[in-house]
Amino acid sequence: MSDTTLRPYQQAAREAVQAEWAAGRRRTLLVLPTGTGKTVVFAKIAEDCVRAGQRVLILAHRGELLAQAAEKLHAATGLRCAVEKAEQSSLAAPQRVVVGSLQSLCQPARLERFGPGRFGTIVIDEAHHAVSDSYLRILEHFSDARVLGVTATPDRGDLKNLGAVFDSLAYEYSLPRAIADGWLCPIKALTIPLKLDISGVAVTSGDFNAGQLGSALDPYLAQIAAEMAAVCAKRRTVVFLPLVDTSKKFREILTAHGLRAAEVHGDSPDRAEVLADFAAGRYDVLCNSMLLTEGWDCPAVDCIAVLRPTKSRALYSQMVGRGTRLCPERGKRELLLLDFLWLTERHELCRPADLLCTDRAVAKQMTVDLAEAGGPVALDEAEQRASQEVLAQREEALAKQLEAMRRRKKKLVDPLQYEMSIQAEDLAGYVPAFGWEADKPSEKQAAALEKWGILPDGVESAGKASLLLDRLQKRRDAGLTTPKQIRLLERYGFRHVGEWPFEAAKHMIDRIAAGGWRGVPAGVDPATFNAKEVSA
Repeated sequence: MSDTTLRPYQQAAREAVQAEWAAGRRRTLLVLPTGTGKTVVFAKIAEDCVRAGQRVLILAHRGELLAQAAEKLHAATGLRCAVEKAEQSSLAAPQRVVVGSLQSLCQPARLERFGPGRFGTIVIDEAHHAVSDSYLRILEHFSDARVLGVTATPDRGDLKNLGAVFDSLAYEYSLPRAIADGWLCPIKALTIPLKLDISGVAVTSGDFNAGQLGSALDPYLAQIAAEMAAVCAKRRTVVFLPLVDTSKKFREILTAHGLRAAEVHGDSPDRAEVLADFAAGRYDVLCNSMLLTEGWDCPAVDCIAVLRPTKSRALYSQMVGRGTRLCPERGKRELLLLDFLWLTERHELCRPADLLCTDRAVAKQMTVDLAEAGGPVALDEAEQRASQEVLAQREEALAKQLEAMRRRKKKLVDPLQYEMSIQAEDLAGYVPAFGWEADKPSEKQAAALEKWGILPDGVESAGKASLLLDRLQKRRDAGLTTPKQIRLLERYGFRHVGEWPFEAAKHMIDRIAAGGWRGVPAGVDPATFNAKEVSA
């Protein structure tokens, strides 16, 4: 067994997972950004389980992930793995750790070969896929096993809840924190000033339809290639595209623009050779149709072009994550993320701001700022500036709201003043008798009180609001003064205005207004004026 030293956050993650299991939360999640060594962490956790006498099953949905897990497990711990995949069986193998193919192991006949207690711990790599029926079938079979799900991207485009599979989130290390701590390289975003219209592309299973995206993208490929030729000539660039045919076509266009471009897809016979040549610097650009989102590491990548717009933050993060690893030996200082002006009327899509921002308002402001920058901008600086701008906007909006509330309150009558003016002892001494009456006034009641001219903030209960609204309606039906009339005339010294007829109050207010609001009309004594006598 190896004595590999874990980074501080990796050790903290290891201990957090063990703590969750010890607390009885048997299925827990670990979230680490791409490039921060999540495989090493779960390898050391698997080593802990083996030391405790358990067998461990590491599940993944792609062969590359299985090979990567086995390789890093051996490098980090010295443990070797048995394989459960296709014709390879682990049943007779002496190894305590098995790397298993999801597609093979989920088959009922194959699964039944294993006793339910065969594995004490199951590790699911790329666990954002774990809500699928295939994974659930395996977890149900080994129902007593502890489960660790490991992912860089916990949210799913199809909106299924990982909480249906996992009991807790043991540990999360964010992308901004990893960059700030120096474990991942900084990201700069460059908005390419091309307006790419995808407004007609439909959404299928929660994301943009790949076939329609390919068709929508075709007319712009030459323009994109021309822009990239000016930006990517001295960089190691990976381009993500929606279709294999689009990827092949774009490689040809890039080559015509003077870039050394290659292309790989799932059926490429020379895929390993092409990837190796790209890593060695024999190509400038590597095009692919979503093949390289998981299970492929090339630290030298220092430019990412996402030409597969997506609504899924998980998918977007995976694409960008191919370029966030450190590579000081090549002089890599940052990742350049190329962003495009996607025109879509109906749907929001992921942009560079979504890598850092959880506040949608900040993300939108940051996207606007990046588009107006005219050059590469560090994401952390752009996020900080956007946050300050949004904060200033919110403070300004709050100030306007408070001022509007002050103006509103000046126009509204305090309910206690109104009760005294109309001598409503039953309102002033009201005590709720039933539970609903003691609740706060509803939004509907508050709106109705304000419409009548009463300040709703001073009405403490739903019962009081109901009684007050009833009284207001009865006074209107009886032709008596309104709250606003009472308040205005009382300011000029008139008494018992609550008993005045509506028309008498209106007439006096009109006379005061005609005098420019400077005071009561000549010959009128507010202290002795009797509106009832005048009306009569």
